Amino acid sequence: MSRRKGRSLAPEEEELWRTVKKTVTPLRPEKAAPPPPAALAAQPEPQRSLVQLPTTASTAPAPKPALPKLHPFGKRERQAVNRGRTAIDGRLDLHGYRQDEAHARLSGFLSYAQSMGWKVVLVITGKGRPGGDFQSLHDHERGVLRRVVPLWLSLPEFRRVVLGYEDAGPVHGGGGALYVRIRKRK
Repeated sequence: MSRRKGRSLAPEEEELWRTVKKTVTPLRPEKAAPPPPAALAAQPEPQRSLVQLPTTASTAPAPKPALPKLHPFGKRERQAVNRGRTAIDGRLDLHGYRQDEAHARLSGFLSYAQSMGWKVVLVITGKGRPGGDFQSLHDHERGVLRRVVPLWLSLPEFRRVVLGYEDAGPVHGGGGALYVRIRKRK
């Protein structure tokens, strides 16, 4: 923002401005002007302690447990699911649900799948309605679940259940569905 020239501040405005400047912390302290030498001389030097207290391990916060890593499908595993050699244990179709409803259904379904001992499930998000016409420019976003479900599967709340996920093959819906591997229950 540029400063306008031509008008100077009245004495009461200058006093108000000085008061405000004292209460503000600069965003970039390295560019702040150093205090005048008279102000430095007036400040007493802080006293230094000769005894240094040892730091204890109990004051350090405990490290958070590491989240289990996501493991993508291997090439052979993916082919086995695509070709039907590995069975899909369950399917969840999220067509027509809002994000909050879809999130709740996905969470419940994956927990159920883990409790049943399922290994691979299919989550159908849909590809979104095709756009291109004038009306689609003014409608809500297309394919929202297609974008957010993979993000949800990467969240810590799902990591205890999900071992990995990948786009489904064309036989099972292609880009509008996901294969999800379920982690074994401990």
